[in-house]
Amino acid sequence: MPIDESRTFKPINIALLTVSDTRSLKEDTSGDILAERIAAKGHMLIYRNLIRDEKSKIIAQLHQWIDEEAVDAIITTGGTGLTGRDITPEALDAVKDKDIPGFGELFRWLSYDKIGTSTVQSRACAVVSRGTYIFALPGSNGAVKDGWDGILDTQLDSRHRPCNFVELMPRLLEK
Repeated sequence: MPIDESRTFKPINIALLTVSDTRSLKEDTSGDILAERIAAKGHMLIYRNLIRDEKSKIIAQLHQWIDEEAVDAIITTGGTGLTGRDITPEALDAVKDKDIPGFGELFRWLSYDKIGTSTVQSRACAVVSRGTYIFALPGSNGAVKDGWDGILDTQLDSRHRPCNFVELMPRLLEK
């Protein structure tokens, strides 16, 4: 995954949403890991929130951030499993314009090396909504590390070659 050091790094604005019935922001270690990695990379964490596993509230928060011109990408953590309360992918379905199927596929491929066949229980996914990227990661510390370190770190780096998500941002709303 080559980074072209001759190109200029372009920081983006990221909103971070944790979906959990069992944690508070104070206990949100997965969110903390993502916040630290976002800052270490040079991006701006402009919003952070925690919402219970309630589809309507998740959708409302996503719409609010999607409509915020300053938000380039939203990363969610939690709510991607198989239990009845895990509804983050369904919330993304309600706001999406396009799926990014390769994100979930690559996440599960990377995760397989660490947790084996248990990775099939993950519904990590990504979408584009009204020009904003939304990435849904599982809620475990290991999963957010896999998602950031294995995918988002480079795909949200404007210097990554041969291509990256950042260079597509100006064209996401093309018709």
